[in-house]
Amino acid sequence: MSAGLPYSHKHTYWFYLGIISFYLAVGSPLDPLGENFLFFAHMIQHNILMYVSPLFILLGIPYQIVDDYIANKPLLESFLKFIFHPIIAGLMFTLVFSFWHIGAFYEAAIRDKTLHMAEHLSMFFTSVAMWWPICGPSKRIPPSRYGPQMLYVLAIMLGQTPIFAILTFSKDVLYDTYFYAERIIELTPLEDQKTGGVLMKLANMIVSVSVLSSIFYRWSKEQSS
Repeated sequence: MSAGLPYSHKHTYWFYLGIISFYLAVGSPLDPLGENFLFFAHMIQHNILMYVSPLFILLGIPYQIVDDYIANKPLLESFLKFIFHPIIAGLMFTLVFSFWHIGAFYEAAIRDKTLHMAEHLSMFFTSVAMWWPICGPSKRIPPSRYGPQMLYVLAIMLGQTPIFAILTFSKDVLYDTYFYAERIIELTPLEDQKTGGVLMKLANMIVSVSVLSSIFYRWSKEQSS
């Protein structure tokens, strides 16, 4: 922690929640359940890695730590400004998310532990970039203004819709792993896939509406003060 920075219970709690949620996603029984048996369990795991852990960790970092670290590193600061720009961050998040749900790449990650780890880490770090324009803990690389934030959230929500639609409305099971997996609950492979698609779309909508509501509330509060 930076010299002279007071201890913050609020930041500590958020950071701990971020670490705990990350562990629950990749270190709990949810991981083998999603890897070997249930597609919708894997989608819950992805939701945590994209929407929960990165947000909590960013909320748990005081801006002074980030700004002190990059203050004398102009190349790093320029690089971070580039990848945390809303257009770049949004594109990276959407492309990485979509890439890993293409059948061949999804199956390859399921069957190779190293590749599976790379999949989850790439989702997590591009999600950190995705959240930065909304709640980035820095004054040197600040979040976007409220109006652009709302457009940004809407764009991300729309950008993920094609994958949700394919998963939910496909008449075929897209991933062999779940087609041949032992059924441990009374869901057919196709029902499991549709459930995963619906869960991901619901999570996307809930997060998007919640963030939009928060942005609008803070914006209106600022205008009235």
